[in-house]
Amino acid sequence: MVWVFVVSVVVLVFAVHLYLWQRLVRSTTRPGRLRTALTWGLVGLVLLVVATFAGQRLEMGRWLAWPGYLWVAIMFYLVVFLLVLEVPRAVAWLVLRRAARPKAVVESQAVAVAAGGPPAPVAEAPVEPVPPSMVSRRLFLGRATAAVAGVGALSTVGYGVRTALGDPVIEPVRITLPKLDSRLSGLRLAVVSDIHLGPITGIGHTERIVRMINQLRPDVVTIVGDLVDGSVAELGALARPLRSLESRYGAYFVTGNHEYYTANGPGEWVEELDRLGVRSLRNERVEIRHQGAVLDLAGVNDLGGAAMNEPPDFEKALGGRDTSRSTVLLAHQPVQVEQAARYGVDLQLSGHTHGGQIAPFNLIVPLQQPVVSGLATVDGVQVYVTRGAGFWGPPVRVGAPPEITLVELRS
Repeated sequence: MVWVFVVSVVVLVFAVHLYLWQRLVRSTTRPGRLRTALTWGLVGLVLLVVATFAGQRLEMGRWLAWPGYLWVAIMFYLVVFLLVLEVPRAVAWLVLRRAARPKAVVESQAVAVAAGGPPAPVAEAPVEPVPPSMVSRRLFLGRATAAVAGVGALSTVGYGVRTALGDPVIEPVRITLPKLDSRLSGLRLAVVSDIHLGPITGIGHTERIVRMINQLRPDVVTIVGDLVDGSVAELGALARPLRSLESRYGAYFVTGNHEYYTANGPGEWVEELDRLGVRSLRNERVEIRHQGAVLDLAGVNDLGGAAMNEPPDFEKALGGRDTSRSTVLLAHQPVQVEQAARYGVDLQLSGHTHGGQIAPFNLIVPLQQPVVSGLATVDGVQVYVTRGAGFWGPPVRVGAPPEITLVELRS
């Protein structure tokens, strides 16, 4: 199955670049040195994409991350803009062809129509080479289309990079829990997910997130999965600022699917986070005691843990508890609410979706997840899905700015 996926991705990459060659090279140049140079340049970009994904765990991959992922984003938006322009481009080409028809033919047909009869038939003539004027018009149309798509793609990606690398948006959210003890009303949870520490982010990414969370002065800090994209040996230094997280009742973490993609699995990160003062909830729960009342805070492993014999265990995390108390569940993927609903959970906090990260992917996420971002009710359970504070792949966010959420519980 893995090989099928890899082959499918490679075929898709080549198909996309073939389309880009057709619209950006063949349609904009005459045969010659320029077309040859641009063609080989596009071949180089194909190899760059393949090498970027294939070498993620190698030193080469870290060097290629920035140019490789940036080109992936530009490539994507070039395709989007070019596809949108296909219809107006086809219409413009028909207009240009009609304008280029022989004047005598046009006049004779006009006279026939004016006389009330059908257009005069056009005598068949031997096929002749395309007139130079038509070649020039075709090149002009191709270049105009490529220019519009290029400006649109570069502008969109530039905006997306600035958004992705900028400060996360602080989203204050008040959520009412019917069973919440009135003494717990006002309890504040800082929620962050999908930090995705990796070769592009740097330690400043972590320091900024920690600083912004501390400024919120939360009672509890929750990290809802996908903290890292690599091993402790590779990224341990980037995670060290987490030891500076400040909250009244501690910081908690649950695994995301990316923790199971690391070479050594999530176990080493659980140990590292413990050293940094962040407790991992691996199919377990803790009691948050506040002003004489108790809130159950539970966490389950990500669905990806099943491949490593560490599946989410809702019975272990939620079974046997006092159901008269409110329970907040940390689960990386929103879809996990389908199982959480069977245990009377009051609120699930999730991430995973990135809010789509790069529009229009936000329109595709609902095919897999019940909530893209924000607060919703699924199977009677309130679910808040944060857009995440980082990014995966291209350092680009369009239509889904990074987010740190401050959830205030109300009774």
